[in-house]
Amino acid sequence: MSNVVNAAVEKLNEKIGSFGSTAKFVIEDEGAIMIDENGVRAGDEEAEVTLFASRDTFEGILNGSVNPATAFMTGKLKIDGSMGVAMQLGQALS
Repeated sequence: MSNVVNAAVEKLNEKIGSFGSTAKFVIEDEGAIMIDENGVRAGDEEAEVTLFASRDTFEGILNGSVNPATAFMTGKLKIDGSMGVAMQLGQALS
């Protein structure tokens, strides 16, 4: 796994810990991160929602400089699956 994914796993574990649903972040050219009731880890499994973003967009969402809703509306963040779970994840990240 890339250093970006490893650093993101650590940061997400600090912010979220565990999550009642299953979500996956796919970071272009870096890898994927799973978030579920077991916590956050590098992985590429089935999820209720999958979010796709570039490295810059993803890092901005994590550090608070990019609003996830704005990123979605401008096409920088793509979502496949449950919008409800995506919204829960957004709340957990804020």
